[in-house]
Amino acid sequence: MGLAEILLIAVGLSMDSLAVSITCGIILKRFRIKHIFRIALFMGVFQGVMPLIGWLAGLTFQKYISEYDHWIAFLILSYLGGKMLYEGLFAKEDECKCLDPTKVVTLLWLAIATSIDALAVGISFAMLKIEVIEPVIIIGITTFLLSFVGASFSSKFGDRINLKMEVIGGLILIAIGLKILIEHIIA
Repeated sequence: MGLAEILLIAVGLSMDSLAVSITCGIILKRFRIKHIFRIALFMGVFQGVMPLIGWLAGLTFQKYISEYDHWIAFLILSYLGGKMLYEGLFAKEDECKCLDPTKVVTLLWLAIATSIDALAVGISFAMLKIEVIEPVIIIGITTFLLSFVGASFSSKFGDRINLKMEVIGGLILIAIGLKILIEHIIA
């Protein structure tokens, strides 16, 4: 897997975290760099660590499913992409407005919830025999940077923005799943 594909996966996976970071930034009444940094750090660390956990779990099952691994990767990425598309198009607005995004416990749950798809991608990496260290680092840094920018921007401009990042991320994940499937079918 090349750097461009890893970056696309990183951006795709980061979209949930970016959307949550934007929402958290909107909730913040005043811009505080320590809160923005904390939001981005939680999102980046969890988004980076979950593929590693998924990869380790996937290695355990690899010998049992190697004949179907490309189909499994396609199904996982398509499901996650479809879920992100659905949430981006049909989720209720203002769902997170009751949260206090400055609390560690809140950030912990948000980070876990937004990184479950990264766990599944890590399983796909194991099935496709992809070395995971470079993707983990790139996914973590990409998520941190996007979350930092998103929370910073939205804390300044509040409700004037209406971005559907989950839709973009969903489309990216579906496209990568199709690419993996097509490459394995053709090979």
